[in-house]
Amino acid sequence: MEAIKYYIDIFINGYTSYAGYLFNEITHPSPYKYLYWLVLVSLIFFILELVIPWRKKQEILRKDFFMDGFYMFFNFFLFSLIIYNAASDVVVNLFNDGIKWISGGFDMQANNPLKTFPMWAILIIGFVVRDFVQWWIHRLLHWSDTLWKFHQVHHSVEEMGFAAHLRYHWMENVVYRTLEYIPLALLGIGLYDFFIIHIFTLSWGHYNHSNISVDGKITGGIVGFLIGICIANGFFDINLLPAYTFVYQISAVVICTLIGIIGLGYVMKYLFNHPEMHIWHHSHDLPEDRRFGINFGLTLAIWDFIFGTAYIPHNGKEIKLGFPGVESFPDNFISQTAYGFGITDYESEEHDRLEENDLPKRN
Repeated sequence: MEAIKYYIDIFINGYTSYAGYLFNEITHPSPYKYLYWLVLVSLIFFILELVIPWRKKQEILRKDFFMDGFYMFFNFFLFSLIIYNAASDVVVNLFNDGIKWISGGFDMQANNPLKTFPMWAILIIGFVVRDFVQWWIHRLLHWSDTLWKFHQVHHSVEEMGFAAHLRYHWMENVVYRTLEYIPLALLGIGLYDFFIIHIFTLSWGHYNHSNISVDGKITGGIVGFLIGICIANGFFDINLLPAYTFVYQISAVVICTLIGIIGLGYVMKYLFNHPEMHIWHHSHDLPEDRRFGINFGLTLAIWDFIFGTAYIPHNGKEIKLGFPGVESFPDNFISQTAYGFGITDYESEEHDRLEENDLPKRN
């Protein structure tokens, strides 16, 4: 009974602590608050789409723009408050306690293999491992008929823009966080590490879905610029000049930016995902031998090139997006949420239409 009460208390505290966190997040602006990072990153890409649109005929307030905006805040804030946070606290504690019980007291955080590594190495390793795990999870969402019904919500986008990045069924949060937790926990990736990694991947995910097209030299320069800022502030413990002086900081930023432009510029679109690549992932009409999808990378593109799922026949600027039958797919948040659980009748209508036209059942 004591054990049951312990986990019930965790469940209740999960709700109350997250509600307090959410209130503090909204009422106390800070560069360390996720809400304001989400708003800032979204605003930057909104302005970029307005100033340098790739598809110039597409409206800035494109189809379903406001619904995508609602998905952004629901999936990253309301969902955690209503469903995810308390339940995940219980599961995490059960998992950690189970590991300790089975192993006779082994503590994953205290015995993780990265505990002596510098912060920059932990972040790079955590980012690469998480992205690799997410790539396989993304493939699973396309391969499994059950999970595809949830993922179909994301693929119902018919006009692409940055906010489409976060239009997805909340069950995807459950799948991704559950399957990525074990490898990250075993590595000892903490909450602060995860926050930094997530801000970077959030920004890159917005970029992948945005209505802009940027040369690899520019994105390479941006990556170099960010690395330069980290070096300038002692993040990598690299002191080529007296640290933290103005000359040192400016030199670090300029040199790293130039290295990014020259050294990374020509390979960026093979290393990292980008709009011209990701647009094909959302293509309405896929190659006959790729009915389970293409270009599964979330942030890194290298996995698709390594495992043979990369497909970029041309820039895809004006290709049709969605999937066969997307025109009659549920068009609001409640219906799309219900569809994932088989509550709506769209599936049977789509199945009949696809059977009649001898089309593949899913991309």
